[in-house]
Amino acid sequence: MPAAVLIWVWFCAWLNFAGWTLSALHELNARGYAAVLAVWLVVFLVWRKNTSPQILPQIRWSKCRRRFHRSFPMAFLILASLAFLGGALHPPTNYDALAYRLPRVLHWLAADQWQWIHTIFSRINNRSCGMEWVSAPFLALLKTDRLLFLINIVSFLLLPGLVFSVFTRLGVRRRVAWHWMWLAPTGYGFLLQAGSIGNDLFGAVFALASVDFALRARISGWSSDFFASILAAAMMTSAKTSSLPLLLPWAIAILPSFKLPLRLPLKTFAVSVLAIFASALPTMYLNQKFSHDWSGAKLNNENVRYATLLKTGANAVLLTIENFEPPVFPAADRWNRAVENNLPPRLEEPLAKLIESPGSKFHLDEMQIEENAGLGFGVSALLLISVVAAFFARGKKSSGATTWQTCARWSPAISLLAVLAESNLATIARVLVPYYLLLLPPLLAGAGHERLVRIGWWRASAFAVFLIAAGLLILSPARPLFPTMKILESARAHDSSSRLPARMERVYPVYRDRNDAFAPARDILPPGLKVLGLTTYDDPETSLWRPFGSRRIEHVCPDDTAEQLRARGVEFILVRDEVFGIWFKGSLDGWLKKMNAQVVQTIPLTLRASAGPRDWHLVKLQ
Repeated sequence: MPAAVLIWVWFCAWLNFAGWTLSALHELNARGYAAVLAVWLVVFLVWRKNTSPQILPQIRWSKCRRRFHRSFPMAFLILASLAFLGGALHPPTNYDALAYRLPRVLHWLAADQWQWIHTIFSRINNRSCGMEWVSAPFLALLKTDRLLFLINIVSFLLLPGLVFSVFTRLGVRRRVAWHWMWLAPTGYGFLLQAGSIGNDLFGAVFALASVDFALRARISGWSSDFFASILAAAMMTSAKTSSLPLLLPWAIAILPSFKLPLRLPLKTFAVSVLAIFASALPTMYLNQKFSHDWSGAKLNNENVRYATLLKTGANAVLLTIENFEPPVFPAADRWNRAVENNLPPRLEEPLAKLIESPGSKFHLDEMQIEENAGLGFGVSALLLISVVAAFFARGKKSSGATTWQTCARWSPAISLLAVLAESNLATIARVLVPYYLLLLPPLLAGAGHERLVRIGWWRASAFAVFLIAAGLLILSPARPLFPTMKILESARAHDSSSRLPARMERVYPVYRDRNDAFAPARDILPPGLKVLGLTTYDDPETSLWRPFGSRRIEHVCPDDTAEQLRARGVEFILVRDEVFGIWFKGSLDGWLKKMNAQVVQTIPLTLRASAGPRDWHLVKLQ
């Protein structure tokens, strides 16, 4: 496991460094990435030759067979196989990825370099680029997004070993850590993203690896562990800037090894340069340069009294209900209406300013999906039960932890408070996916847990957690592992008035088509069109780029003139009604008159299951 994690950390850090370097050289394209990967392969082969008789990390198949004959590893293997099967059978449907994380890479590849994209959709510019730079070679060389799920499959498979290593080094007993190394990764946020292209699971691996290698360096005294810890911490921040507070537990974990880099000043300098470009620092600098805000997302809460305290409390409540919501929750509508009707008016307005809707009203969804899932009901409920039961269970006294170990164990809680005090996102449970596994050791360090994991009812509860997680994977609208349409047709024939089949008929087809949601709009484009204008805000733009490399998308903003658009090669523009009156002043007719343009064709598109069909217009500049 350490060799596999080490290779993954260095490989991802190298691709992040390469992305910025190729951009500076205006070679962000297939040719540039072919050279980058060739250099990586040569360096990797030289390193493995000097450190190991085998090129790839050794896999002991007899040990694997013995391990997976045991029930907990077998349950994890089944879940991992289901996640892989979902990713292999279905194209990626993660909305954020299709709306801005893949489009930004496609914009950069079209320009042969990173660029600040001309747009009203700020997320396409101000988010960190960790997973984007790892995805870029797939898009540049293979011209497809179908294999991008492999990034998260690798990440998911690395979790058990990392969990065991970190837990045992932070005082969790080995038997307890062994059971939870298979259970903790079945949290819905990890599991649902394992076959997806979401970037929360991706960041969780580096959060664990940064602490793990730091703890290893303290014992081994090896510079390789120290350098890997630095690179993992850098990648953790570039994967998700919301993980920046997790630099605190990393700093505490690596503090005893601070003298190691003094022995190797040149290597330390080289790794530090690599870490800077593998971290969120380049994005933070560019955000400051182009938007005068390093985070790229200013909040305006000056007029709300006690904003920090109120936001922390509201986020804590939201985090709790999102994690303890059942995986399938048909009563969500009743819950949402009840909360709205009973939310005190004196809190409703301040919360609306502090947290985005619908999180400000503590809304819950009917089903756990990758866009909202955190640790999830199964693991959260079992963890709560385990902590309470272990408190009353008898067991050998835990050995006294050192002050340093206690600080390293509890510091993630301080990082959590920092996020709760600052986050304004409705899906706070998903945002905290990189935090959960580092928050568990202090809850599982009690001596009573060692006795608890041997008790029959606890083990039965653990298998119930596995079973519920498998059911959620099978039912997931993004990657269902059952014949959805046949079952829906059968259910409709049996009871056409039932609400559930009707709801499923609205949701599952939207997820099925989301990867290429703009296909009907592409069909009405003039043949051979190389540049298409688009008025967009949070739409799955990736579809309009297909086949990748065939056309370029130019975002159209309110202040753009017809002359400016023609200068950028834009003759046809795809426009949706909702942007007018919100981001564009006036009406569609007024804008058409101003731009001297006319509607060529109108087509309804369903991009979100909750929104239903919306009209889009293909417009031609005269």
